[in-house]
Amino acid sequence: MYIKSIIVILKRLLKQKSILVILIVVVISIATISVFSIKNSNDSLLPIASTISPVTPNKIELSNITHPVRIKIPSIKVDASIENVGLTKNGLMDSPIGPDTVGWFHLGTMPGEIGSAVMDGHSGWVNNQPAVFDDLYKLKKGDEIQVENSNGVTITFVVREIKKYSPKADASNVFYSDDGGVHLNLITCTGFWNTILKSRSQRLIVFTDLKK
Repeated sequence: MYIKSIIVILKRLLKQKSILVILIVVVISIATISVFSIKNSNDSLLPIASTISPVTPNKIELSNITHPVRIKIPSIKVDASIENVGLTKNGLMDSPIGPDTVGWFHLGTMPGEIGSAVMDGHSGWVNNQPAVFDDLYKLKKGDEIQVENSNGVTITFVVREIKKYSPKADASNVFYSDDGGVHLNLITCTGFWNTILKSRSQRLIVFTDLKK
């Protein structure tokens, strides 16, 4: 994906992570609990730190927050598996291999953590083959998105707004948030097809918040 300001995002997330480490140390010292270990898949390409908080709202236990495996969007009949994606060699967010799966930016936030988890998927696949996010543009404010993780826990998000970006626009707010909320943002391509760049002219972003 053509998302700018990777350096800005990196600095902000690294700063957020340093605060996190302090918070975790305080929690451990007070509660005398064991140290948490956080693992990322080793196929990542992006040096962006994840934002993980020891406190999560709406009774989502930290131990229940793991990597996502499936996404469902009932209003547009999406029911798809999720794969991990990082960045391309050009430093852009990668996309799923095929049209049927959704990619989770696994070097960022996990769905259910404080911060903005990001997923992308294809639309307008070659030869008019159906793609997972063909109907993403039909989503409306209030529509629900359900993400199941590897622990079998389903976390529900609610659509807040939908925006379109130029591929070269500053979209750092897609990957970063500092409002203390839990968010999931979905990305797909839209607009006309550029035969030279082999990409569409715009990016459609769906911003969602954890269901209260």
